[in-house]
Amino acid sequence: MKLLFEDVPPVEVAGRKLVGRVLTGLLVLIAALVGAAAGLLLVYTTDLPQVEALEAYRPSSITELYDDHGRVIGSFALQRRVVVTYDDFAPTLREALVSIEDKDFYRHSGINFWRIVGAAYRDIESGGKVQGASTLTMQLARNLFLSPDRSFHRKVQETMLAIQIERRFTKPQIFTLYANQIFLGHGMYGFEAASEFYFGKPARNLTLAEAALLAGLPKGPGLYSPINHAERAMKRRNLVINSMLEDGKITAAQAADARSSPVALHLQHDPNSLAPYFVEEIRRYLENKYGTDQVHQGGLKVYTSLDVDLQKAANQSVLDGLSAYERRHGWKGHLENVAAQGSTVEKYQHPDWDEEPEVNGYIHALVTSSGIGIATLKFGRYAAAIGQADVSWTQGKVQNLLHTGDICYVKILSLTPNGAARVSLEQDSGAQGALVAIDNATGGIKAMVGGRDFSESKFDRATQALRQVGSSFKPYVYTAVIDQGGSPDDTILDEPITFETGSGPYSPHNYDEKFEGTITLRRALAQSRNIPALKLAAKIGIKSVIDYAERFGITAKLPPYLPVALGSAEITLLEQTSAYSVFPNDGVRVTPRYISKVTDYEGRVLEEDYPEVKDVISSRTARIMTTMLREVVLRGTGVAAAKMPFPVAGKTGTTNDFTDAWFVGFSPSITCGVWMGFDEKKTLGAKETGAHAALPIWMNFMSTAMAGKDAGDFQTAPEAPITVMQRVDTPDTSPSTDETH
Repeated sequence: MKLLFEDVPPVEVAGRKLVGRVLTGLLVLIAALVGAAAGLLLVYTTDLPQVEALEAYRPSSITELYDDHGRVIGSFALQRRVVVTYDDFAPTLREALVSIEDKDFYRHSGINFWRIVGAAYRDIESGGKVQGASTLTMQLARNLFLSPDRSFHRKVQETMLAIQIERRFTKPQIFTLYANQIFLGHGMYGFEAASEFYFGKPARNLTLAEAALLAGLPKGPGLYSPINHAERAMKRRNLVINSMLEDGKITAAQAADARSSPVALHLQHDPNSLAPYFVEEIRRYLENKYGTDQVHQGGLKVYTSLDVDLQKAANQSVLDGLSAYERRHGWKGHLENVAAQGSTVEKYQHPDWDEEPEVNGYIHALVTSSGIGIATLKFGRYAAAIGQADVSWTQGKVQNLLHTGDICYVKILSLTPNGAARVSLEQDSGAQGALVAIDNATGGIKAMVGGRDFSESKFDRATQALRQVGSSFKPYVYTAVIDQGGSPDDTILDEPITFETGSGPYSPHNYDEKFEGTITLRRALAQSRNIPALKLAAKIGIKSVIDYAERFGITAKLPPYLPVALGSAEITLLEQTSAYSVFPNDGVRVTPRYISKVTDYEGRVLEEDYPEVKDVISSRTARIMTTMLREVVLRGTGVAAAKMPFPVAGKTGTTNDFTDAWFVGFSPSITCGVWMGFDEKKTLGAKETGAHAALPIWMNFMSTAMAGKDAGDFQTAPEAPITVMQRVDTPDTSPSTDETH
């Protein structure tokens, strides 16, 4: 044994001992590192989300509202997202996204080691975090489960989650989850919603240039927005196209053709802007019934009664009617200037500009310059010029009307793709209008306008405003008389009269301050004579009249005072319009309704609403009243509507000092009510009666609503019995027992 040891040099023995110690130290170090790494992973993964939840994961989805033809009219969402399947994404879009975001997506197992090393090297070389290394799977993990911070802790968790996701799901499933989840700017989440917003088409129909543009957005939706940064978006799009060419996904000819294409957007309007007051009514109802979370994240499908075409006609009719009113009363001026708001011409942005403008629409524009005979304006990306001829109705000079920085109101006459526009100068003095149209047979609300501009005032003048209805209340008086055996050919004396009431003598007068003597009830209603209406109400009792109004669906509290017969009571436009539908419906009231059906995300029906009907008056009374209200149009205060090429009937309404103007009327199929006034109940101006202010709006709407349709005809009224005409008069002008003060 001694000889064996003596054969090994002492230096070599020492060397072996050193190597052994080094190896032992390395093993200990490796063990320590492994232990530390395991400890770190344990720490970082103790609160790691369970990817199993993805199997039942359903992202927040849009609740969509549809009209009666299945067209989208509105939506509610915290994130505007349309969830689709893998096959709903065009192959071009899938290839574009993979080429620019994760070339090895279909080959790696969640992480790309060499990409991470390369990114780390570039970060070290540049002294900062400039190179991303996340795969699509890692981005999905971050978007679904983690915060957006760039800490080491988050990166480890992201990596671990990505590995787990890859083990549990197929590549198409991962791609689908990612493509439905990712934010793509302007409130859009997922490529389907983005495709519909930017290009007005589903993602399966995208062209190469369009797909490349969308694929470039995940890196920086705000930075590469094609709306706000078109040139930057084009460069990013072309980078995606080049990447696809390098990967052999497209040919050189396809790449060249796509790169030469302009960024052609077809932006979709916010559907809520078509009928905002109607949509708001739906929102309040749904949130009250199903809760805010379900409405804004649950992906409900809400089928409504609205008709898109009729709503467009209603919007245009109200705005054009208000424009005509403004022009009748001359230029008021008093324009707001951006300088007073602490802004500048270069920086100013009006809320109207958030939506893409439309021809014949009304919008606020900014005066960018003003000189002798001409002023230049801008709204959004459009520019326009106004000359002296365009402001002739104001009887003023352009340079005196418009000053640089003024915010004016215009009607859009034309728009061109290069951003040029032609406009007319309008005015917004604060006058408001409202319109409601109801289908007689179903009670479905087909159109609703609650004011001039929802973005400026959410107050709904169709459903929330209680306004005096003026003479449009008189049909309830005549209905009570006819229903109790009266005839439209009965006569009454239109003469001066004084009623003794609890608050003193009441001496009413007619609108024209004249008296016609003995006239028929038919003519008294057609000419809207006040004295006959009051005499009839006094004869049958004002409480009886109120009872009839309540039968018609009027829920507003009506005080039992005689002037109520002339419309001193305050009623909403919706209730007044719905009440009038009883006449063409043969005495049956159909409760107005907004919704026909609601389904959940899976298509299960949550509710269905069927017409609710109630007998109000006899068919005899309804038909006679229809003929009397037809007389209003043919020979009475609504005679302007006599020229309409289909049968209509209705009643004007005007209140004291011309504060409210009404026309409520109907065809055999549609009942429509129109109101015009100021919110603060000030005068519209002399002679602004229901016939002058509201009826033209009603006529414009009904002309469009009935165009190309079989209007039908009213039911034939029963023949009056052959008797000597009765004299209907008030035998006693002392207070009725039905009147209290």
